Amino acid sequence: MAGALSDALDGSVAVVTGGASGIGRATAELLGEAGARVFVADLHEAAGFESIRTDVTDDAAILQLAETVRVRAGAPHVLVNAAGWDESRPFVENDVAFIERVVRINLLGCVKVTRAFLPGMIEAGRGKLVNVASDAGRVGSSGESVYAGAKGGVIAFTKSVARELARVPIHANCVSPGPTDTPLFASMPEKLRAALLRAIPFGRLARPEEVAQAIVFFAGRRSDYLTGQTLSVSGGLTMAG
Repeated sequence: MAGALSDALDGSVAVVTGGASGIGRATAELLGEAGARVFVADLHEAAGFESIRTDVTDDAAILQLAETVRVRAGAPHVLVNAAGWDESRPFVENDVAFIERVVRINLLGCVKVTRAFLPGMIEAGRGKLVNVASDAGRVGSSGESVYAGAKGGVIAFTKSVARELARVPIHANCVSPGPTDTPLFASMPEKLRAALLRAIPFGRLARPEEVAQAIVFFAGRRSDYLTGQTLSVSGGLTMAG
């Protein structure tokens, strides 16, 4: 994988939110192997990368992240919004604080981080934006109504940015994972995890690196004529006609 993409990403600067674990961590590793200089923005330290502690629900922290990257490396070539969080609960048990937290992290975090970095990318005249949505946002998911709504918003936001900025060109695409072997999936109730696993045609969860490979595809040169797209990585769970 790294050898195939090294020419495309050598010398590139990439920022990955949520890059300390799960899909974000796997993405940061693949981008680094492909030759990019990777900044990881996360609440937790990401060993092996230029790690910047960032809370994507904190406006000041987001602005500081963008400024730190600008000073150290200039405008990024690649921005990956992979930060996310949820807990599985019936919708009627969602209190206002929970609803607002889910939306702030999964939708507004993506929107605000993108807004902070886009001016520099526009000025540079190029950029690859890859947002990590979820197939919950495409087809719905029991016990994840607010999360699904937020991730559906990420998909619509990405398509709109793609339309607005195609002439720069800024490429904006979504990777939409199905059930994946991450800490977030492990936190779900056992009964729900078992049901999802049974429903996957491949009969297993995605590995984080398998989702990351799709993200790195959108980050590299082989996706230069793609924008506004949503690619499901779900082992066939969410096939669409």
